[in-house]
Amino acid sequence: MPRASLSAAAVVDVALHLVDAEGPAGLTLSAVAGRAGVATPSLYKHVRSLAELRDLLSARIMNEMADEIGVAVIGRSADEAIRAFMTAWRSYALRHPHRYAALLHSPEPRTAEAGERLITILFATLRAYGLEDSEAVHAARCLRATAHGFVSLETGGGFALPEGLDESYALLTHMVVTGLRTPRAPH
Repeated sequence: MPRASLSAAAVVDVALHLVDAEGPAGLTLSAVAGRAGVATPSLYKHVRSLAELRDLLSARIMNEMADEIGVAVIGRSADEAIRAFMTAWRSYALRHPHRYAALLHSPEPRTAEAGERLITILFATLRAYGLEDSEAVHAARCLRATAHGFVSLETGGGFALPEGLDESYALLTHMVVTGLRTPRAPH
């Protein structure tokens, strides 16, 4: 019988704390079981595999990001919303670099709902620019790639020059906002 205090959500909680402490490479079923105070086979009553646990963990992280980004952009539009989106994305990654590194960026059924929340917030921030349908998809991809690329390099120690990263990110955000305000030339 499963321990009364153990559930799939509780296993994900333990996994989050493990990732925070040891990074994504430290995430194993054995390590999670040890932290939960159970034998590894006991976890299989709540998660089928390490892959499933990674998916559930990623969904939790995406939901945390969606919560924070949603709060940041609510009541804002256009440039102000994009700046808030970019700031909240980076802020989450800097506060939780190991969680961010553990985030699965490819679509997966268990992360679909959380991913949909993030994309809905992103599309809402782009509406003020008159972007809809495929134009909004392209802009959302660019915005996500921009924020993700910068914070991945930053949290991974990829910037060695002495200039301040806050200033670089402010410039990047300015470039994104300027790009969104500039009509695209027909191709």
